[in-house]
Amino acid sequence: MSDPQRPAVIRDTELPVDLPRIESAVREILAAVGEDPDREGLRETPARVARMYAEMFSGLRTDPKKYLKRTFTQKYDEMVLVKDISFDSMCEHHLLPFMGKAHVAYVPNGKVVGLSKIPRTVEALAKRPQIQEQMTEQLADLLMSELGARGVAVVLEATHTCMSIRGIRKTGSLTTTSAMRGAFRDNPTTRAELLALINSPK
Repeated sequence: MSDPQRPAVIRDTELPVDLPRIESAVREILAAVGEDPDREGLRETPARVARMYAEMFSGLRTDPKKYLKRTFTQKYDEMVLVKDISFDSMCEHHLLPFMGKAHVAYVPNGKVVGLSKIPRTVEALAKRPQIQEQMTEQLADLLMSELGARGVAVVLEATHTCMSIRGIRKTGSLTTTSAMRGAFRDNPTTRAELLALINSPK
């Protein structure tokens, strides 16, 4: 289920990232854990972390809808699948990264979108504090509404460092989430074809 407190799409904004504020916060964290923020090895760390967060959360300043605005009229009504789209995101619960692959399919209804636009949409949604389940739902709903597709399917496979480097410390575990819309939800044959294509040898 989508988080009712979080908008499904975040609009483009020109608001800059407050790098000095992040740097100050990082210095406080270092001091709080017992480190000396002024020692040689840590002196530039707050600035590095600030620049990293600006990059990791760049999707907060990008409306993913913009990549799906330009479509092409095309009489094609079979599945379009873009698979193995690599992505990395930041878990909003612990601010630790999770990374993996997205498989995105849709059945057009008279119009198609440029293939590069699907990975760009994935990237825009990933580059923000996020959870995998929410990202899966957002991506499926966005493609369904913007493309007017007959069906959309999204499957994400990811490893989560919040499970591997802390807490239960289970390395190598893989989390899979899926969202099926339209033809993929209603037609078992279409869904089975999708899963066979995703799992087919490279």
